[in-house]
Amino acid sequence: MPDADSHVVYPPTNTLKCVAEDVWIVDGPVIRFGMPWPKMPFPTRMTILRTAGGDLFLHSPTPLTPQLKSQIDALGAARWIIGPNRIHYWWIPEWHAAYPDAQVYLAPRISEQARGRIDFDTCKLDRDRGYPWDAEIATLPVTGSFMTEVEFFHHPSRTLVLTDFIENFEKHKLGSWFQSWLTRLGGVQDPDGQMPRDMRATYSRQRPQLRAAVERMIAWDPARIILAHGRWYPDHGAAELRRAFRWLL
Repeated sequence: MPDADSHVVYPPTNTLKCVAEDVWIVDGPVIRFGMPWPKMPFPTRMTILRTAGGDLFLHSPTPLTPQLKSQIDALGAARWIIGPNRIHYWWIPEWHAAYPDAQVYLAPRISEQARGRIDFDTCKLDRDRGYPWDAEIATLPVTGSFMTEVEFFHHPSRTLVLTDFIENFEKHKLGSWFQSWLTRLGGVQDPDGQMPRDMRATYSRQRPQLRAAVERMIAWDPARIILAHGRWYPDHGAAELRRAFRWLL
């Protein structure tokens, strides 16, 4: 029997897809998240960045299958495992188990959210520099009242990696009129995906800081933007930021 959420994902799943030199994505399975009922199906996506030295930066990991592990091992050394905000941590323990020598870096409040699932030593993502990847990857933590999301910019490829700061659900992949209505109401439906309106509210007291962070990302002039949920942007990255955050700028 087909999976009820099979239309939501971006096949093929659990496999490397090269999007630029030293940049790959992995489209993962659906998770259900949101209100107690009904919960929205979210397609998942991780990003892999490789440094000039062959070290791998693993952002928001999806499930680690044997085939995917073989592909990762062929790319380079898994060096850093990244949890970019408090709700993107679920598969990190299995990646840590597979790569015990990799350092795990977590955004603030993940340990609080994970409630015991993270029971190993980790490093904090609470500043914008002082990391071993600084020479090639910029780090930008943006703190709101509910969570800090940490954004990353890979300078060599001009790739901006976001998590939930923009979500972009394609209407033809939604399973019902209710999901279509909900994503449109939330401001996260393609072609005008934006920061979810409920997330915007959690930054209401940090609006100047949020605007400064978006302006910094625009100044990076990204060629592309990779998102965790929905259709990502393969080109015109700075223009997509201006469009998605026009309510703020």
